[in-house]
Amino acid sequence: MIVVALFTVCFFYQAVFFVIGVVRGEVRYPKAKKLHRYAFFIAAHNEEAVIANLVRSIREQDYPSELIDVFVVADACTDDTARVAREAGAIVYEREDLARKGKSWVMDFGFKRILHEYPGTYEGFFIFDADNLVSPEYTRIMNDAFDAGYMAVTSYRNSKNFGSSWVSAAYATSFLREARFLNNARMLCGTSCAVSGSGYLISAKIIEGMGGWQFHTLTEDIQFSTFCAVHGVRIAYAPAEFFDEQPVGFAASWKQRMRWTKGFYQVFFTYGSQLVKSFARHRRFSAYDMFMTIAPGNLITLISILANGTFLVVGLLSHGFLATDAEIDACFQSIVASLATLYETYFVMGLFTMVFERKHIHCKSHLRILLNVFTFPLFMLTYIPLIVAALFLKVDWVPTPHSISLTLDDVVGKAAEA
Repeated sequence: MIVVALFTVCFFYQAVFFVIGVVRGEVRYPKAKKLHRYAFFIAAHNEEAVIANLVRSIREQDYPSELIDVFVVADACTDDTARVAREAGAIVYEREDLARKGKSWVMDFGFKRILHEYPGTYEGFFIFDADNLVSPEYTRIMNDAFDAGYMAVTSYRNSKNFGSSWVSAAYATSFLREARFLNNARMLCGTSCAVSGSGYLISAKIIEGMGGWQFHTLTEDIQFSTFCAVHGVRIAYAPAEFFDEQPVGFAASWKQRMRWTKGFYQVFFTYGSQLVKSFARHRRFSAYDMFMTIAPGNLITLISILANGTFLVVGLLSHGFLATDAEIDACFQSIVASLATLYETYFVMGLFTMVFERKHIHCKSHLRILLNVFTFPLFMLTYIPLIVAALFLKVDWVPTPHSISLTLDDVVGKAAEA
């Protein structure tokens, strides 16, 4: 009961965000007065199957082509990623640094070369992963937000393989909810958003000020978002849609989310106290929001379950000597109630996301969409053992393989057929 009460108080604002996201719809910006010049930055490791589709989707933007350049850093590739990217129209750098692995180091390498070779050319940098696809109006919508004066802008992260498995559907649901009912609501409330993985824009002034990229935890995106929350840099959100490939199998999902969870720990222990000070001294709600985002809240739930489970086992083994039947029943009910409450919470999240974001779900199978409402909570509950494993296990950066070669027409066309 204490855990439920604590969570209710701490995360009540997210319920408010949800209501705001439903009632007020999506944020809109005035049409930009200026068309800014951008560089699209893509980190790629053995991505020959998907890189060309992304580059083409960028080249086909509803935005002046002379104001867009595409840079791909082929990082220690053993396939034809570099050649395929060049043929698709990208400027390609090849990197062979096996000592410093990870996307953050690739970003640092690429940004430094771009700043050196194209000084003062670009006003902003878009960060994408090789498996992404970009909607035709993406740059125009993001430019409206950038022209409004924001130094960083995140966007609407959709998925190109919702229907591949229950795992990919759960991922997609999580990102749809994050876009509409977290970042969109944050923007409507006047607080700062958070970037996530890819599909975000950063002012060249920030990159130039850092002299590259200086965030090197396992989750460089969350580290950047937390840094902005601490220092009062507001990250905006724009409803510009891009598509991401999600893991299909649970094993691949486990490895990826293990890295994310470990990265969240790294950011929490590095910036946790700074977030508290930023909220306490400067009344920055974004600092509180990011603290709640990176804090291992499920660890409290797990401790409660383990404590009740231990008492339950000891009580049963003692045959009533150390615990009465009523106490044993109370422990069992507490465990069931904790898990049931979590399941119900995630069920409601998934259900409302499916209802309000249905037009963004590109999946032929209506059965998959229906079943996802019930399997999404199960997927989210698997974070409980993850938070324990990530505490004690060493986690290295491992690239997630991508093999679903789809064009934007392939993804959107599925929705039209459905």
